Amino acid sequence: MRIDKLLANMGYGTRKEVKKVLKTGIVQIDGEPVKDAKAQVKPEEQVVTIHGDVVHYQPYIYLMLNKPKGVISATEDEEHETVIDLLAYEHALFQPFPVGRLDKDTEGFLLITNDGKFSHALMSPKRHVTKTYVAVIKGEVTDEDIVAFNEGVVLDDGYLTKPAHLKILSQAAISEIELTITEGKYHQVKRMFEAVGKKVTELKRKAIGALELDSTLKLGEYRELSEEEYELLMERD
Repeated sequence: MRIDKLLANMGYGTRKEVKKVLKTGIVQIDGEPVKDAKAQVKPEEQVVTIHGDVVHYQPYIYLMLNKPKGVISATEDEEHETVIDLLAYEHALFQPFPVGRLDKDTEGFLLITNDGKFSHALMSPKRHVTKTYVAVIKGEVTDEDIVAFNEGVVLDDGYLTKPAHLKILSQAAISEIELTITEGKYHQVKRMFEAVGKKVTELKRKAIGALELDSTLKLGEYRELSEEEYELLMERD
């Protein structure tokens, strides 16, 4: 990797700004000053310092975001605020992207990363990674709905969903439920309830796999995953 790219990726400035820093001679690779922006460095093997301070190389970031309503799951958009717009500069410079998506009017747990392999592993249909939601439903959710969801329901386009686990939290004209699915079809949760004659009025994702959203994160807030949380997501059944 070029030294200017490494320093820029680690937040030491733009490529242009980093080149100016390099010319001062304060950057060293394994104790040797380096001024050439094109100089190659192996960050996993070599020690890079600026003014004697070690540059800690971090190729990937893994973020847990509590997505608010009105923000779209995209990297950029001319009309709407995106989940990337919620990130601080030191995280946005990694050019991350959302893992999957949450609808504009859906809140909750969204992962953001710049690691394509991590994203693919969680999104792959072969992994059957569960997503758990809590929702407010217009209409009384019944035991018959639990059975129907467990067997799979037919969506408006004729698609038969995979079995889903429905739990009733409160049962009335306005019901509250928890739903765990292993798919991510377009507007799937909303369409599943429409298939049984009911309507989702509030929706929030609370967990991905065995990892639950940090309850201390307010809407719009995020933090990096711990190593233990990363491993929990990557565990295979």
